[in-house]
Amino acid sequence: MFGRRGTAVALGSLLLVGSTVVWAPAGLAGTGEGGDSGGRWGITCTGSSTSHYDPPLTLAPQPSHVHADITYTCTVAPGHTVPATGSFDADLPTASCVSLSGGGGTETVRYDDGGGRSLIVYDSAPRVRAAGALLLEQSGRVTEGRGKGHRVRRTVAGPPRELPTGCLTSGLGGGGYAVQLEIQP
Repeated sequence: MFGRRGTAVALGSLLLVGSTVVWAPAGLAGTGEGGDSGGRWGITCTGSSTSHYDPPLTLAPQPSHVHADITYTCTVAPGHTVPATGSFDADLPTASCVSLSGGGGTETVRYDDGGGRSLIVYDSAPRVRAAGALLLEQSGRVTEGRGKGHRVRRTVAGPPRELPTGCLTSGLGGGGYAVQLEIQP
């Protein structure tokens, strides 16, 4: 169907994405609710996002706003997982199909165990994009709610949801990516 070269390219791309996303176990961060930064267990959430760029990404760098809706499964204590949802927003000063830069962003994570939410502010982070595929790491801090005061690391990776040829026409409007969020000690 793809031919020998197409199959090799597809497998190589999958291996690259798979080798760059390594899920880590939950850390030992305090994750108290309502400003309590004490506690013994960290929170590690894994899931998937659906992102939208406005305006869509093209080959020409331009400012863009990104919004992502995320569905997580979070480990909040050893052996205890809960579903959660996230909402991420960032204004990117320079964005294209080739690279993204600047704009740290904010995320609100809502836990479905009665544990409230975490409001996270991310620092500006380098981002890598090639033909629509995305790999980025962000760091930040929980500023309100569960885990307040603790450092956060967020990793997002995945292939494009749209064909990269969209960069030449109307642009890439969004993507679906794997996400890992860790509230650290």
